[in-house]
Amino acid sequence: MPPSLFDPERRFVVGMVHVAALPGTPGHDLVLSDILDRARREAETYTASGFDGLLIENMHDVPYLCGTVGPEIVAAMTAVGVAVRGVSPLPLGVQILAAANRESLAVALACGARFVRIENFAYAHVADEGLMATAEAGPLLRYRRTIGAQDIAVIADVKKKHSSHAITADVPLREAARTTEFFGADGVIVTGVATGSPASVDDVQTVRAAVRVPVWIGSGLTADNLAAYWPHAHAFIVGSSLKVGGVWSNALDLTRIAAFMGRVRALRG
Repeated sequence: MPPSLFDPERRFVVGMVHVAALPGTPGHDLVLSDILDRARREAETYTASGFDGLLIENMHDVPYLCGTVGPEIVAAMTAVGVAVRGVSPLPLGVQILAAANRESLAVALACGARFVRIENFAYAHVADEGLMATAEAGPLLRYRRTIGAQDIAVIADVKKKHSSHAITADVPLREAARTTEFFGADGVIVTGVATGSPASVDDVQTVRAAVRVPVWIGSGLTADNLAAYWPHAHAFIVGSSLKVGGVWSNALDLTRIAAFMGRVRALRG
């Protein structure tokens, strides 16, 4: 069991660093040094604004590959992780889309990150990248032990966003969450249907009642709706609503960040 990332009695707020399009992807247009500089600036802004953690993700690499990425992405994301760690002491997480879970864990180990966000941990489903037919829990946790990364927490999405769950339509959300915990996840993530879409408060409450591991919310958080989720979850990943116009692909908006963190401070009392 990895060491605890945070005190469950104190809510953990994680800022998303949406890494610019990496080499070889359709949207790639920046040299690596500029990609690293952009990630550093976002990490510095989140840190100065009072966030508790950071999560780097190759969101701009759309359209994503399904279940694997090339060595150029692994190398670039490692460089991003090292760059962010160089400017911020906050616990760092890694996610490599789509469901490049071993690669995420390897990058996390190489750059000293504390957690990974994992897709397809339990049950099969159809993502917008294609069929994710095999649950990742068994192979991934064996790989974590093989590379000596047991101190890196695995935080797993339950019925993840951008996916159809018709294959498991007879598996209620609470059972999907319990299976994810049973298979060894260190935390579970509840989302809406897509990036920027709010999760159902009822869904968050259902998962919270079903598991003992920390419950995270992974999409759609804003300064206006945070209070509705605050009593029911332990950790909050926020990105889109902190960008100019509330659009994930835009630059960070300092006014939006100030409003969000003002709400966090008020809820903490």
